[in-house]
Amino acid sequence: MSATQLSALARTSEPRTALRRFLMADALVTGLNAVAYLVVSGPLARLLGVGSGLLLVLGAVLGVYAAGVGGLASRREPPAWAVRGVMEINCAWAVLSCVALFAWLSPSTAGSVWVPVQALTVAGLAALQYAALRSVQRNRK
Repeated sequence: MSATQLSALARTSEPRTALRRFLMADALVTGLNAVAYLVVSGPLARLLGVGSGLLLVLGAVLGVYAAGVGGLASRREPPAWAVRGVMEINCAWAVLSCVALFAWLSPSTAGSVWVPVQALTVAGLAALQYAALRSVQRNRK
């Protein structure tokens, strides 16, 4: 991804600000999912064709994760090792979501659409974070 594309997506030409914005977007999206999974797990479970217990556990895990990513995004200069950790967890989540879809979940049609869409969203956030981190590190040299 070019610096121009990254700047346009983040609405800033400052790589560190772009990184923090992509981390905050990750925290917000993850946090919204967590709240939805925790608050309306029953109706969502029926809609998606998965167990409400699974959604409750995922909601709790995602809530903790969102708080951590939000804390990282609030730092003036997030440490590269922590950002890499977020990217790796996001990539693992995307892969495991797709594996779960074929290996052990039997979702409804809505669930069969939701799982890959959220996996692609998470992978896209990881890609944006990666590009922004590279840009930050390039500017330091």
